[in-house]
Amino acid sequence: MTATALPPVFAATPLAHRALHDVSQGRPENSRAAIRAAIAAGYGIEIDVQLSGDGAAMVFHDYHLERLTDVQGAVQLFNADQLRQTPLRGGDEGIPDLPEVLALVAGQVPLVIEIKDQDGEMGPNIGPLERAVAFALEGYVGDVAVMSFNPHSVAMMQELAPHIPRGIVTSSYRTSEWPLSSDTCDYLREIPDYDRVGASFISHQVDDLDRPRVAELKAAGVMICCWTVRSAGQEAQARKVADTVTFEGYNATLDA
Repeated sequence: MTATALPPVFAATPLAHRALHDVSQGRPENSRAAIRAAIAAGYGIEIDVQLSGDGAAMVFHDYHLERLTDVQGAVQLFNADQLRQTPLRGGDEGIPDLPEVLALVAGQVPLVIEIKDQDGEMGPNIGPLERAVAFALEGYVGDVAVMSFNPHSVAMMQELAPHIPRGIVTSSYRTSEWPLSSDTCDYLREIPDYDRVGASFISHQVDDLDRPRVAELKAAGVMICCWTVRSAGQEAQARKVADTVTFEGYNATLDA
C-alpha cells in the first residue's frame, strides 16, 4: 500500500496523551476540557476512540466505563446518547463523540486518533469503528492522522480514508503485559506490517526505543513518536531516538 505523507508539524509538536488531562484541575482523560487545555497550550493532541452500541465513535480510552465514570459495564453496552450523558469522573461533562471533538479542535493543532482494537486478538474482526472514524473525518480540515495497535485497522483506514496519514502503535509486546498469544506478540513486536498497511509513522513504547527495528525504520526516514513520556528527563532520553513524544503529567518541550 502507498503511504500518505505525515505533515511535518507532527514531528515538531508534542502530543498530549488523551489530551492535556489533569483531574485535579477538572480535566479528565479525553475530555473536552483536556482538549481545550491542550489547544490553549499549543500542544498536539492524541485521543482514543471506542465503539458505542449503536456504532458511533466515542472519544474514550477503556473498553469498560468503571475506571473513568461511575457507571459499570462495557462501552459497547451503551448507545451514543447514553454515553454522552455519562459524566466523566473528575469533570462536569459526559463522554464526547468524535464529530464533536473534531469540531472542537477544528484544525487548531495536530490531532492523532488511536483506534482501539475491537478484535481482542489484533486480528481481522474489525470494521464498524473504522467506518465510524472515516465517516467522522469526511470534510475535516486540519492536520490529522489515525493509528492503531492492530495493523488490520490501519490497513482498513487506507481503504476507507486513503488521504488520512496512518501509523502503527508499536510495543515491546512483553507477553506478561498483553492478553495475547506469544506467537502474536512475537509477530507484532517486529512491526512487519509497516509497509503493507501504508503507514507513515510509528508510535513506539518509550522504554523500548532501542529496538533494532525502530532504528531501521528511523534510518529509512520514518517519523518516530513514542508513548507515554511522564517527565522532562524521560523526554530528553526519548528524543535521542524519537522525533516527538506523547506525554502526560508534565509540560513537554514545545521548541525541541
